[in-house]
Amino acid sequence: MNESLLMIFRVLTVLSVALLMVGILKPEWIRFGQKQPGRPTIIAVAVTLFVIGLSGAGAIQPAGKNGAEAVKQGTALSETVYTVDKDTQQCESGTRSGSAGPSDDEQTTAGIRYMVKAPANYNATIAHPLLMVYAPARTNRYESEKFVFLTPEATAAGFVVAYADHRRITPKAIEELAEIPGLVEQKWCIDKKRIFLTGHSDGGTTAMAIAFLNGTKHIPAGIAPSAAGIRGEDLKAYQCPPPVPVMLLHSSQDTLFPGYGKEAIQWWAVCNGCDATPPVKDANGCVTYRGCKNNVITRYCEGTGPHTTWPGSNKAIIDFFKSGQEAR
Repeated sequence: MNESLLMIFRVLTVLSVALLMVGILKPEWIRFGQKQPGRPTIIAVAVTLFVIGLSGAGAIQPAGKNGAEAVKQGTALSETVYTVDKDTQQCESGTRSGSAGPSDDEQTTAGIRYMVKAPANYNATIAHPLLMVYAPARTNRYESEKFVFLTPEATAAGFVVAYADHRRITPKAIEELAEIPGLVEQKWCIDKKRIFLTGHSDGGTTAMAIAFLNGTKHIPAGIAPSAAGIRGEDLKAYQCPPPVPVMLLHSSQDTLFPGYGKEAIQWWAVCNGCDATPPVKDANGCVTYRGCKNNVITRYCEGTGPHTTWPGSNKAIIDFFKSGQEAR
């Protein structure tokens, strides 16, 4: 996408220079129907287009060295620090075939491709929390990973991370996408009580839907959907699931799903049995509801970017999931 925009801005810059030369030397060549703009008007338009083209091209980072390094950092695996005590869930040695590092071409029986990223020093005998990431529309697992940049921080925190290709949202597709955590558990040592879901746009919608739909609501131990397309009115048609940690991320500038996050968090606050008192606002601008059943966290974080922007709150998301590991 960035490369296409870069090309557009470069073409605009070249055209503006051509228009400037025509405006200076042959202004009579420029006509709009029966109207012929004067030389000052043509020159002013050419200069404006030149500035737009030059500024736009400069603002977009081409896929060069710096871009490649940023992508590499966003997909790099980290080592984690293992602490084992009497409460640590474990897997018997040799019972799981999944290994450290990336496994890029896993597939469900329905044909949905996904990949799994385990810590660089993955220990196959210790049960890991799983972070399941669902993709935005028209995005595959690789693009989704580069979009959210969660892999380094999540694997450092001891998570196994899975990324699924996008599927158009239907009840059947959501059920099929919800099967992936169980498939990961068959090959990697995963604590089934610590499965966490996130995703952006369609991915956020999928993560949220899995948490309240019959047949799948037992899966997540916590969700952090971003820019989800589920309104409060939509949620009224569903029964509340058992209390579950929820961190909704949405933007006040989201014109595709305007206000959906504020509506959805109110439904979740009721379902989680939170107090009716106003939520507490923190330094990051997030609000957290108080007195929720089972002490589950119920939080809403509002950004200011467009719908197509990942909120970038990766540390907050990982910390939220870590704090919610013992909530259920």
